[in-house]
Amino acid sequence: MSPDRDTDRDILRRELRERRRAIPAAQRIAAAEALAERLLALPFAPTSGFVAGYWAMDGEIALHAWQLRLPRDCTYCLPVLHEDRALRFAPWRPGAALVSNRHGIPEPDVDASELLSAGAMTFVVAPLVGFDPNGHRLGMGGGWYDRTFAFRRDRAAPPFLVGAAFAAQQVDSVSPQPWDMPLDALCSERDTDLFDTSLIQPVPAT
Repeated sequence: MSPDRDTDRDILRRELRERRRAIPAAQRIAAAEALAERLLALPFAPTSGFVAGYWAMDGEIALHAWQLRLPRDCTYCLPVLHEDRALRFAPWRPGAALVSNRHGIPEPDVDASELLSAGAMTFVVAPLVGFDPNGHRLGMGGGWYDRTFAFRRDRAAPPFLVGAAFAAQQVDSVSPQPWDMPLDALCSERDTDLFDTSLIQPVPAT
C-alpha cells in the first residue's frame, strides 16, 4: 500500500470512530435489538455449532441481544489474541471469567488447550470501523481478522463471515486492499446486504 493511501485510511478510521462514539445511548440500544433480528434472519443463520461474536468496545454495535437469542445448540465464542498473530476462539457465557488482552479488550480466561481455531467456527460476526456498498470492511488496522480468515479467500463457508455495524459507518469506499477479509454479508440496524449471490434464497411464487 502506498504511504498516501495508508494515511487516508488512518484518517478515515479516526473519523468513523468518532462518528460511531457519537451515537446516543438510546439509539445504540435500539440498534442492537434491530441488529439481532437481522443476524437471526440471515439465510445461513446458525442453528448449531461454534458461533463467534466480539466484545463491543470503542462505540462498536453490541451483540448481547443476538447472543441471548441464539439457538440452544449454538455455542457462543469470543476471540482471543494468539502469539502467532491470528485469532483463536473460546466459548463464553455471561458471568464467566474474563481477562483483558494487550489492547484492553476482555477475553475468556481459559487454558490454551480450550482455544478453538477459526476453522472450527460455523459463523463469525466481525466488528469493523467502516464498510462500503461492495462489502469491503475497514478494520482497526491490526490485521487480526484478515490474517485469521485468509483461508476463506480460497474456499467456501463455513465459517460464514458477517460484518456488524451501525448504518452510520457506511462510506462510499474504504479503499480495499487484496488482503482484506471478504464478507459474506453485512448487517446494520437498517439493512442486510448479501455479497455472495448464491446465499440469496429465492422468494417462493404465490
